[in-house]
Amino acid sequence: MPQVRLTGHVDVPADAWSDVLDALPDHVALTLAEPGCLRFEVTPDPGQPHRLQVREAFRDRAAYLAHQKRSRASRWGKLTRGFPRSYQITGA
Repeated sequence: MPQVRLTGHVDVPADAWSDVLDALPDHVALTLAEPGCLRFEVTPDPGQPHRLQVREAFRDRAAYLAHQKRSRASRWGKLTRGFPRSYQITGA
């Protein structure tokens, strides 16, 4: 099975920025602890205010889907629900 890779960004409304950054360390730690997570980076974009760059890699589709399910139910998922996202996903 091929690895699943995701790259792209999330645009965060200015009024949610501090809450999202506060939730980010836990989101990253929980994701990196997931079975099958190979890479997970979410960092502020230095050239675009209130944008987070995202780079992910998972062992396979099952690991990626498990991450999506866990993430949606998390504090992070609830805080960022509905935010504009632009992702390129390969291997899914």
